[in-house]
Amino acid sequence: MRQAGCTLVLTALVLGLTSAPGFAERNLVPTLDRRFDVCPDRPAELSWMQEIPLRQAYQRVLVQDIYRAQNLERIVETGSCDCEIRFPSWDDAEAMFREVHASDERWEMLQASDAYNRRANAARPAAKAICEAAGNW
Repeated sequence: MRQAGCTLVLTALVLGLTSAPGFAERNLVPTLDRRFDVCPDRPAELSWMQEIPLRQAYQRVLVQDIYRAQNLERIVETGSCDCEIRFPSWDDAEAMFREVHASDERWEMLQASDAYNRRANAARPAAKAICEAAGNW
């Protein structure tokens, strides 16, 4: 009798654990379309960045890192988190990349990415506070 009870409990447990992911999967709707709750009209990445060969993806990452650092620093400098400040065009980041880093070797770009990430991370807490106060984080 005791063994039958254990078997029943074990069966219920296994069924409960295996059926839960099935229900969760039904709620997932895969999409490639990116939708944003904050600043939904933000500019898309530049087409050359989206089409860059995989072996040169570090260039795209560097431009993204420049963009992020510039934008977080701009929020702190201006004290504003308007969408135009938080998500401006990619022109300034691209210009910085072309003027300063375009001829760099891969390892130099990776080092530059690290430096821009440090700058962005340093500015992030202050930028986040400004944007949260504006309801724009």
